[in-house]
Amino acid sequence: MTTKTEPACRSFERLLSEQRTLVADGAMGTTLFEMGLESGGCPELLNVEQPDLVRRVHQAFVDAGADIILTNTFGGNRRRLALHRLEDRVAELNAAAVRVAASVRDAADHPVLVAGSIGPTGDLFEPLGPLTIELGVEVFAEQAEALAAAGADVLWIETLSSWDELAAAVEGCSGLGLPVTATLSFDTNGKTMMGLSPREFGEWWQTKPDPPLAIGANCGIGPGDAVAAAFDITTVAPDALVIAKANCGVPLYKTDAPEYPVGPEGMADYVELAVRSGARIIGSCCGSTPAHVAAIRAAVDAGVAGPRPERAEIEQRLEAAPDTPPQARRTRTRRRG
Repeated sequence: MTTKTEPACRSFERLLSEQRTLVADGAMGTTLFEMGLESGGCPELLNVEQPDLVRRVHQAFVDAGADIILTNTFGGNRRRLALHRLEDRVAELNAAAVRVAASVRDAADHPVLVAGSIGPTGDLFEPLGPLTIELGVEVFAEQAEALAAAGADVLWIETLSSWDELAAAVEGCSGLGLPVTATLSFDTNGKTMMGLSPREFGEWWQTKPDPPLAIGANCGIGPGDAVAAAFDITTVAPDALVIAKANCGVPLYKTDAPEYPVGPEGMADYVELAVRSGARIIGSCCGSTPAHVAAIRAAVDAGVAGPRPERAEIEQRLEAAPDTPPQARRTRTRRRG
């Protein structure tokens, strides 16, 4: 069992050594909306104004079997908080989020890790936008330091799309004594919005002197693209610890609330192919609920058998984007980080 006094890096590594596959949580935003949150507000403000509501979301995911819960801080950096005129409350809101999640972690009947969620800044980097690498590092470091100081077990970078933002986020999270993970959103024909492919991500991890402990895919189009990303990453970086945390498909707006096409019943195939493709941390993203997490837990606990799949099997069973032929891939320019 993981103890409260054990260093965070050992807790994560021990849990990974004890369990072949860890279950991450589902969508904080989707679940908050189902509990009555109105659109247009700042979710991070709930950490201080309605902490019991956020706690209920974490508790629901832990009760469903999650080993890892992400703090309600996806937009907790100063650039995103400035949209709500809250840029001077970065430390307060991130620390409050960790305290809420930690209260659920500490009372859980199984080992649970609190992952400090660090989302994108919302801005593009030069020359396409206003951010420099140096400013990006500063923005990410401010949030990461607040999460680490408050007691997060892992710094969980997610939903990025460019090399510059990835480099800035990883550098901003370094030196804090916590494991760091990083996931990109492959949502444009199997690539990120800025053209990064999973194979390039795997190659970056393979050659970086001090890479994140785990990398992978989150959000995106649906389970198929997240599993295909895991497959492609492990093709070029077979030793990588890979995360798959997929959206429940592209939402349909039949009413004011979005409806996601992939229900809990779709999680068994997702888990099977993710594990067979090399993923070791599996969760769900937009559109997912505690029922999705419970289905992932059940599939993981039932065990997965079978060889590494052919990519065509992923494309067929989970409707993943087709693989990009090697000759058509764009060679990336080497950037800092």
